[in-house]
Amino acid sequence: MEIQSYLFFEGRCEEALDFYRKTLGAEVTLLMRYKENPEPQAQGGCMAGCEDKVMHASFRIGQSTLMASDGLCNGQARFQGFSLSLTLPGVAEAERLFGLLADGGQVQMPLAKTFYSPMFGMVADRFGVSWMIYVAP
Repeated sequence: MEIQSYLFFEGRCEEALDFYRKTLGAEVTLLMRYKENPEPQAQGGCMAGCEDKVMHASFRIGQSTLMASDGLCNGQARFQGFSLSLTLPGVAEAERLFGLLADGGQVQMPLAKTFYSPMFGMVADRFGVSWMIYVAP
């Protein structure tokens, strides 16, 4: 059994994938647009004007696979009640990636030394996805 996160960007999926490529070195392994759906009637199709939006994508960050979509393309992505945790080998890399994720986003807890980590912080990126940056002791 495997659990994977599936993120719905509500119209900004391709932009998010590009951002994660540049900031985290993400590799998109699959991308299918609504117009490429071989059975559009069976799945209800998509809203008019969303044919070029992302129906399904799969991407890797490090050894983890995440999935994403534009969902209903309503422009109101809500990422609440969870965070993606990014474990890094060193403080310098944590500082670098935290800064990149914070660009256009919002720092929720600044990076700092804690009793459980040489460096830990929380940031919501420009899409509203919450990240916990953790350096393994």
